Amino acid sequence: MTADKPPQPPNLRHATGGLWSEISSGDFEGRPALFLDRDGVLVEDTHYLGRTEDMRMLTGAAEAVARCNRLGIPVVLVSNQSGIGRGLYDWQGFDAVQTALAAALTNDGARLDAVFACAHHADGNAPLNIADHPWRKPNPGMIAAAGERMKLDLSRSWVIGDRAADIAAGCAAGLEGGILLFSRKDGPERLLASVPKTGHFVIDISASLAEAVSLLLSRGFLGAGARNRGLPDVPASASRPPR
Repeated sequence: MTADKPPQPPNLRHATGGLWSEISSGDFEGRPALFLDRDGVLVEDTHYLGRTEDMRMLTGAAEAVARCNRLGIPVVLVSNQSGIGRGLYDWQGFDAVQTALAAALTNDGARLDAVFACAHHADGNAPLNIADHPWRKPNPGMIAAAGERMKLDLSRSWVIGDRAADIAAGCAAGLEGGILLFSRKDGPERLLASVPKTGHFVIDISASLAEAVSLLLSRGFLGAGARNRGLPDVPASASRPPR
């Protein structure tokens, strides 16, 4: 007989109109976080994922999240969900997929600490047709909301995504850097052309979430190097990885 699992802390969930936010109980104050897009990062991008039977985890993604969990790095999902705005599925379908994703992560000892989603799109059905909603990436609204509600240190946080809009949102939110997932050897520069060039924001490229997380942790970002060595957290002015 296996031991009973301890009860999970309740989530602080709020869904209104075209916005969704869900934050697990915990003390995240002052910590740098890892922000993740969902489709193409954690799960295969099947275009407008609204059914659990279409969800397929990407290899190594759950273990990458678990590595961050073990180091006390908050992992926050930030996802554009224009499929809801377009009427292709609803929040119930989104919730079902998220429940399946949470179960798949749990199987590998991983979890998401928060989930933010925005259904607004220019081609959405009213009232979900706000073209440039503050929460819709590349706008920084979801990241900013997570930072405020969870009291995160955004200046040392990173974002990982498979689209330039993910990286641009991180840049606009004042994060330390972003990693674009791109499996082909040519072309990422074109995708990143729309990301504003700033002195503070570091951009790198990886083939997978697992590779990206390994890159960040090996270079001591997200406070990981400090925790591993028993030193103070890496300051925001720490040396940047080579471009």
